[in-house]
Amino acid sequence: MCSIAHAAGQEIMAVYGQDGAVWQKDDTSPLTEADLRADAVIRKGLEAAFPGVFVLSEESRSAGDAAADAFFLVDPLDGTKEFLKRNGEFTVNIALVQQGVPIAGVVFAPALGELYYAALGLGGWVQIADSAPQTLQVAAWQPTEPMRVIGSRSHGGDKLAAWLATLSCQHSFVAAGSSLKFCRIAQGQADIYPRFGPTSQWDTAAAHCVLVAAGGAVLDLAGSPLQYGLQRPLLNPEFVAVGDNVVLAVGIMSKTQCEKQT
Repeated sequence: MCSIAHAAGQEIMAVYGQDGAVWQKDDTSPLTEADLRADAVIRKGLEAAFPGVFVLSEESRSAGDAAADAFFLVDPLDGTKEFLKRNGEFTVNIALVQQGVPIAGVVFAPALGELYYAALGLGGWVQIADSAPQTLQVAAWQPTEPMRVIGSRSHGGDKLAAWLATLSCQHSFVAAGSSLKFCRIAQGQADIYPRFGPTSQWDTAAAHCVLVAAGGAVLDLAGSPLQYGLQRPLLNPEFVAVGDNVVLAVGIMSKTQCEKQT
């Protein structure tokens, strides 16, 4: 899966420095030549390495049984807006899901040279460029320290601002693109990522696996882990990704307060 993500990243970077074609999807989100080239490489690679396993990608899907218990979730270019802004904060996301749970995940940021990968029960790692892989571990949060909130560069808006206003502790906020927000928590560089805007299953599954392997969690606002499946809605519910369970309690409480105020 890591090798396939690398190959997709090469296709993306071949387009990155050029003025490639850009289209608009039915939901008004952008689609680039890089999305399609990366998707083709990933589908070919997965079908060769894992014959018969269903692949659901943002840009395509396998023919055949869409009720499979185990399948791949793929976003060939997560953060297309970041790609178009040329800020480097876009990723290739590949997740293997079984019985609703991401059991293996790869997140590759080709412009940054950052590779994150994990598997259920095996752990999670990050490799920067050609350096040796490092084990991922979330950071414990101390209530006496500011909570490090990370959020989207392109989504969130009023809901996120209202949520931040309800926090009962000191906090800092930094924006990041794509699934890198999960990865920054897995690295211990952030504490919480509240998501109130729409996301799809392929946006979160790979990084969800990475964060859980590092000791974190991705939960809906009722406190249940996000679930994935071919028979489930493609859009995720609102969620909170955290490194420390203490942060989760503060995050859900703040969301409840926010709803009461609005």
